[in-house]
Amino acid sequence: MSTLQITDGRVLLPDMSVETGDVLVNQDSGDIVAVGDVETGDETLNADGCLIMPGLVNAHTHAAMSLLRGYADDKPLDAWLREDIWPAEASLTPEDVRAGTELALLEFIESGVTSFADMYFHEPEVVDAVADAGLRARLGHGVVTVGKDEADAVADNEESLAFAREYDGAADGRVKTAYMPHSLTTVDEALLREFTAEAREAGVPLHFHANETRDEVDPIVEERGMRPLAYADDLGMLTDEDFVAHGVHSDASEIELLAERGTAVVHCPASNMKLASGAAPVQAYREAGATVALGTDGAASNNDLDVFDEMRDAAMLGKLAAEDASAVPAEAAVDMATRGGADALGFDAGRIEPGANADLAVVDFSATHLTPVHDYVSHLAYAARGSDVRHTVCDGRVLMRDREVETLDADAVRARAADAAANLD
Repeated sequence: MSTLQITDGRVLLPDMSVETGDVLVNQDSGDIVAVGDVETGDETLNADGCLIMPGLVNAHTHAAMSLLRGYADDKPLDAWLREDIWPAEASLTPEDVRAGTELALLEFIESGVTSFADMYFHEPEVVDAVADAGLRARLGHGVVTVGKDEADAVADNEESLAFAREYDGAADGRVKTAYMPHSLTTVDEALLREFTAEAREAGVPLHFHANETRDEVDPIVEERGMRPLAYADDLGMLTDEDFVAHGVHSDASEIELLAERGTAVVHCPASNMKLASGAAPVQAYREAGATVALGTDGAASNNDLDVFDEMRDAAMLGKLAAEDASAVPAEAAVDMATRGGADALGFDAGRIEPGANADLAVVDFSATHLTPVHDYVSHLAYAARGSDVRHTVCDGRVLMRDREVETLDADAVRARAADAAANLD
């Protein structure tokens, strides 16, 4: 086998302890072989002064929305979507989506993200971009039936399921798929029931927005006499392979329901704060035993894709929401950004131990804002930035070495994205 040895660093272990040692990777299988005192690899990657940690997971985003970064700000979600974002997205071509996705993937690699979940359209372009960039992803065509006639609404659902069936396992197995209805209020109930059942028959998991704002909760409670996640459960949408985005306005019964079903929830703190959607009860989710991951949402509502920012925001917003400074501690924030995200997306990653996917970020701790180092995990959650990542490795392949991305032409990616964005004005 061909091996990669990450040398002379410190390693973040699954129990959040840190030890001095190397990591040996099988580049053929894309797995971690050994941690600690390892044999010499065929290729080396220097981690002197660095912490080797699991690659970060952005478990909910809309990658091509990087083209809409700063396009419309400081508005509530519904008005922001209907007045600005949806009209702009209507003009996006497949080539635009490819350009915007590549820009997002470049930002991911530069900030230590090795896997992500994407809900958008023109998703075959996203598959091609992921294949070229070397990342890992759970992808799906987002379905919205609001304002569509019956034929178009059915076709939208059919496209989502057909994409999931066709592209699962693409990019040498690094791509997994899902049926992705946008939300419980933007997709017709009959179609949700029909296509959820078809997805189950095909072995395709689900990903959808849930309880992001009160405006997504109140209509369901008023019309159906049940909470949104109970409604989703009645539709068969909650299993241990599914994951929901946001979960801001979930009550105790819904939190318990997600924990019982094993359905993961992806917390997007920066987007939720910017759109004034609210503060998700992250501490309550974790105490109930639910899997919690982190996501940036799209760059139009964040406005960056730096998961280190999400860790800090998740910890601080979690404390504020719980009115408890001990809520969502540093270890929990790092866990959500690594193991929690990998579990939500169904990847054997998020931890550094033999047999796990070799998805790794090497964080340089020499910067002024990371000095002194009393606690590595504290710094990851509260002080580190995406720009502190020195190397990024996914599936055993070096994607970035010494801040130079090797799988994408960074200048060309930025130029294509700028051109595509210019056409929106």
